[in-house]
Amino acid sequence: MEKFKRITNKGIKGVFLLGMALFLGNGFSQEVKPPNVILVMTDDQGIGDLACHGNPWIKTPNIDKFYKQAVRLTDFHVSPMCTPTRAALMTGRYPVNNGAWATYKGRDALAENALTMADVFKRNGYKTAMFGKWHLGDNYPSRPTDSGFDVAVHHKAGGVGELSDYWGNSYNDDVYYVNNEPKQFSGYCTDVWFQEAMKFIDKNKEAPFFLYLPTNAPHSPFIVAEKYAAPYRHLVGDKIVGAEFYGMITNIDENFGKLEAYLKKQKLADNTILIYMTDNGSGGGVSDDGKLGFNKGFRGKKGQRYEGGHRVPFFIRWKDGKIKGGKDLNELTAHVDLIPTLAGLCGLEIPERMKLDGIDFSPLLLKNGKLDEKRTVFVHHRQDWRSPHDTDETAILNKKWRLVNGTNLYDIGKDPHQDHDVASKNNKVVEGLLAQNEAFLNRAKSGNEYQEFPVSIVGNDNQKEIKLTIQHAIGEDGGIWKPEQVASGIKNRNNTHPIKVEKAGQYKISCMRWPKECSGPIWGIPEKNPKNQYDYKSIHPEKVRIQIANQIQERSIDAGAHSVDFILNLQEGKTMLVNDFMEGGETYGVYYTYVEYLGK
Repeated sequence: MEKFKRITNKGIKGVFLLGMALFLGNGFSQEVKPPNVILVMTDDQGIGDLACHGNPWIKTPNIDKFYKQAVRLTDFHVSPMCTPTRAALMTGRYPVNNGAWATYKGRDALAENALTMADVFKRNGYKTAMFGKWHLGDNYPSRPTDSGFDVAVHHKAGGVGELSDYWGNSYNDDVYYVNNEPKQFSGYCTDVWFQEAMKFIDKNKEAPFFLYLPTNAPHSPFIVAEKYAAPYRHLVGDKIVGAEFYGMITNIDENFGKLEAYLKKQKLADNTILIYMTDNGSGGGVSDDGKLGFNKGFRGKKGQRYEGGHRVPFFIRWKDGKIKGGKDLNELTAHVDLIPTLAGLCGLEIPERMKLDGIDFSPLLLKNGKLDEKRTVFVHHRQDWRSPHDTDETAILNKKWRLVNGTNLYDIGKDPHQDHDVASKNNKVVEGLLAQNEAFLNRAKSGNEYQEFPVSIVGNDNQKEIKLTIQHAIGEDGGIWKPEQVASGIKNRNNTHPIKVEKAGQYKISCMRWPKECSGPIWGIPEKNPKNQYDYKSIHPEKVRIQIANQIQERSIDAGAHSVDFILNLQEGKTMLVNDFMEGGETYGVYYTYVEYLGK
């Protein structure tokens, strides 16, 4: 039997008592309903990409209104990239502890048996759903439905229209996955996510629900209807980087306003914990030299360890819980804090095996406690299958200091733009932060998630056939993630996939040039070109080679063949599947691979 621990907060009494009766003046009693939770997280929107944060050009009236009603955490931190933030948010553990520290190359999925925020809510009686960008695994056991969500409508990989997503997706009138089954939708991606979210609420408004709404916008490619981009075109090159990026945020704002109006109409707004945040620094709102765009006085953007890369907006409102009023809270907080904090607010029990890195900051929100001023927050990630560096390309944070790359120290209160390195004048501070980092990493390095790759599982009834793509393959080459790269025949040497064979037996491994939903001959091109987006070019590999579980096989490619299939007997256990096209003396990774269990 699974053991649980409860995060309790004395200040929550009087707000609601789960399962208790509240005496009403009319002499009747009524069970008090726990709060609903809606977590909206946008993609690549930085701390300066909002009007309420001082941006003089962007129009975000609905989020600005929410900002005025919410409690704002002004020193809230995430990771500088998509997957690391999402994994930390969902597991309550830093990327080096949960194993998902990159956006590709085998380190962009949750580990087997990882418990998530959705698991916590579900085990406490909530209905759970997510709509939008997952980016924590495309195969069992790390899909949203494997990770605690009752309902999931999402695209695959890191963005709509990437090569691992449904072929031909383009932000408009796309095919998304509804509990893992492809379904055609009409409309713009962000509109779809919010519309589906409100449909879910309609069906579940009588039960407490947890709704995770991570939009893929305003992540590139920057695509939005002209009516949203047009108001910003005259600013491009003089004040801002791109009109479409701002337009995508304005569209998000419009949808956020519709959600707010819906909650109010359904009389759900007051007893709903509503959060608005972003996943990392600006991806398209700030130029590399910092001269275009608005960054709220900070240095850095997406992917960087300076403040602008990981300090993000975080607004929270719960009217019935007295979390409201347009107040700023300046304590140091982070993505790993969300699970314990929401558990504290909602009175949730957390499984004891869930080893959380974060703290419960609900006492701060409820004004009945303070946070430890000495806490340290760690920023480690790396765009590689290799583990993050110990100190290089890191940031170590406390209330006063920021140690970047293990060498440069900044007093963040006095120097928010991080222009003045004061390490030489504060040797003891540097030594102290490095010592904390070393102790933190020593613990992380002993964990399985640090040492082992997350796996796609074959031979499980939850997914009869898994799809592996070159986007997620491990290797020494650069990343490949766009379908137009595949269409044009760009060759990439990444070729290795971590898998786990759950049942011993016979398996079919199909190596393909094109995905099944847009199939074509290996030496040719598909008949379909959805939305006429791509320029197809042919390639002519002579053979396919695969290596798996102490087996190596090669097969010649026949003219007209759409797939080269291998039938192998595999034993239970973890292994690596390596597969290549062979052309002359050159080898390069197979673009699409399907693995299916055939039986004993």
